[in-house]
Amino acid sequence: MIFAETPLKGAYVIDLERREDDRGFFARSWCGDEARKHGLNPRVAQCNVSFNSTAGTLRGLHYQAAPCQEAKLVRCTRGSVFDVIVDLRPDSPTFRQHVAVVLTADNRKGLYVPEDFAHGFLTLEDATEVFYQMSEAYAPEYARGVRWNDPAFAIPWPSLPQVISERDRSYPDWRAAR
Repeated sequence: MIFAETPLKGAYVIDLERREDDRGFFARSWCGDEARKHGLNPRVAQCNVSFNSTAGTLRGLHYQAAPCQEAKLVRCTRGSVFDVIVDLRPDSPTFRQHVAVVLTADNRKGLYVPEDFAHGFLTLEDATEVFYQMSEAYAPEYARGVRWNDPAFAIPWPSLPQVISERDRSYPDWRAAR
């Protein structure tokens, strides 16, 4: 596994280190020992799949509040997404800053999202599937979100969403919610 730290401390793009031969390749997509060496939460309590039939589907920006904060490893296993994380740690020097990464089935990159970060994505192709490894089980009573187009984050989405849930569309402005 190849770990590339993003400008947001603790968030990494994780690339596969391929072992190739005439059959194709083999690579580890997650290793708890290597995660720990990089200061990441190695726990996997739940795995989720998100299938999105239409390009332009937006999901997010979601997070879980204390005491159920979750770290995630996100991969696109079919199609492609514009994947975004926002640092919501008030004491962080990158508080309210974001990082965006294009994850595709072809590039096989993963994005490690630390606890106290919001996460979301916009699908770039029809029939896109995203796989998540979560450090905590989903706790609906602690589920929270911030609005995808909140000016406090100034995320340059590649296009406007075509499909978005009412919940994701109606999160309040970050400043008003705080």
